[in-house]
Amino acid sequence: MKKSIINFREMAEKKEKIVYITGYDYLTAKYEERAGVDMILVGDSLGMVTLGYETTFPVTMDDMIAHSSAVRRGAPNTFIVGDMPYMSYQISNEEAVFNAGRFTKESLVDAIKLEGGTDSVCQRIKAISDVGILVMGHIGLTPQFAAQMGGYKAQGKSAGAAMELLRQALAIEAAGASFILVEGVPAVVGKAITERLNIPVLGIGAGSFTDGQLLIYADMVGYYDDFTPKFVKKYANVGAELLKGFTAFCDEVRNGAFPDDGVHTYVIADEEAAELEKLLAEIK
Repeated sequence: MKKSIINFREMAEKKEKIVYITGYDYLTAKYEERAGVDMILVGDSLGMVTLGYETTFPVTMDDMIAHSSAVRRGAPNTFIVGDMPYMSYQISNEEAVFNAGRFTKESLVDAIKLEGGTDSVCQRIKAISDVGILVMGHIGLTPQFAAQMGGYKAQGKSAGAAMELLRQALAIEAAGASFILVEGVPAVVGKAITERLNIPVLGIGAGSFTDGQLLIYADMVGYYDDFTPKFVKKYANVGAELLKGFTAFCDEVRNGAFPDDGVHTYVIADEEAAELEKLLAEIK
């Protein structure tokens, strides 16, 4: 049965870890649900992992809705979070609420996620929460703010920077977020934030003390090989298996080994084959 925000709060209180994985398509989501994940994030990382962009910036609301809808069809009984893409919420509270509403109406996600802990982002979180939509905050290494950070770099590596992240986390909670994702920070910073918030704290590259863990599925199964973040553990090597299968198919087609007509083709009754030969002979 699909978990709710109440279940996640109870899990955090009982120190039961929440399992969180990204997913961008029907088939992946189906297997993730079968595996028993608690939560799926349809991240704007699909821009890099699925759509082939160099960053997340080109991803649109229509992209996110289409992929989130596919994930919902693949995982109808799993809690799904949809990522608000770049410039879908930054301009105004009204536009943020409108796009968050599109997400929930058109793709049936259970919550949406916004990056950043600035005052304006907190205003957006409050506005969206006020209309009844669950919001997940996201601080630390936030890709939509990568240019200001000087790239995809770990955050909170000084005492002052860590305290600023804690301030942001508390402000996001106060704005009405139901949970928060902390990315790319030292474990001690993830621990400090988790201990001081009253909402579930999920981590990706934030150490073992958070209430749950997220990984990008393509990283953890060896599918996306452009680069691998330090915090990723590989649990499979899907990319190598795909390459092996595709290469074998290419070889067998080219040398005539596939298809084997005795195995991979449909049969026709002998009398029908004879009749076909007769008809074909008549048109020569």
